[in-house]
Amino acid sequence: MGASQLPDLPMPNSRSRRPAKSSPVTRPAPAGTEREPRGARRRRETRSRLLMAALKLMAERGMEGVAINEITEAADVGFGSFYNHFDSKEAIYAAVLEWVFKDFADAMERVTGEIADPAELIAVSTRYTVMRALREPVWGQFLVREGFSPRSVDHGLGGRLVRDIRKGIAAKRLNVADPLMSFVAVGGTSLGAISVGLQLGSAHGQQSATLKELGSNLERLPERTATMALEALGLSRSEAEKIAHRPLPAVDFPVAGNGLGAGQLSSKMHNDEPEPRAIQRATKRRARG
Repeated sequence: MGASQLPDLPMPNSRSRRPAKSSPVTRPAPAGTEREPRGARRRRETRSRLLMAALKLMAERGMEGVAINEITEAADVGFGSFYNHFDSKEAIYAAVLEWVFKDFADAMERVTGEIADPAELIAVSTRYTVMRALREPVWGQFLVREGFSPRSVDHGLGGRLVRDIRKGIAAKRLNVADPLMSFVAVGGTSLGAISVGLQLGSAHGQQSATLKELGSNLERLPERTATMALEALGLSRSEAEKIAHRPLPAVDFPVAGNGLGAGQLSSKMHNDEPEPRAIQRATKRRARG
């Protein structure tokens, strides 16, 4: 962010005496709080800029397509400073995955802790994943690119999905003949819906003519995605739709810096919030023909 503009001040008369400096007034810190040391704050801010730059670049090109100097340039950080925070490109990639996926999965864990039905657990997680991906396109783009990577599957959203599918099978709530393919079906449905939503919801992105022929209707996309996911796990269409449209609890997602590529978007989501503006605009344009 650019520095704040200061008002123009009159230049002092060179023949006038320079006023004596007054001692700065130090306001006492509130009781029970400690001011973060300047060095620690700068280090944290530098690390955050590196993470955000790496996220954006790796969402576009993948880890292999990004060089360390590109990350530091995008973050406006000296090349040597990179190694004060990360040992290698692989290290910052792992940190981005942790930041993007595990923190989100942990937030979902907190909000779904009281839900006993494995089918509803999967529906809630699916809906919030799609919602966030559409609200924060860089986050969504990175998820689509890395969704089935080993680290993401083991430590992030994939790990939660595997656990919930196993729980549903054990409770005989889900009718699953092939757990692996069920995981692929649910994960693939979610990633595909996000990819289509980001493409069709973008005012500037290239759009598929084939998808346009299908109507390009993105209304209630999170609920439609959850419905398809539950059907893939053996639920009937009517039951899947009922579960996928239940009211959602409010979630306060963790956001570092200024957000994960979404500017100043709020991290708090509610079931009754409107769809992202880009999707609303795209839907209105299609309705007008």
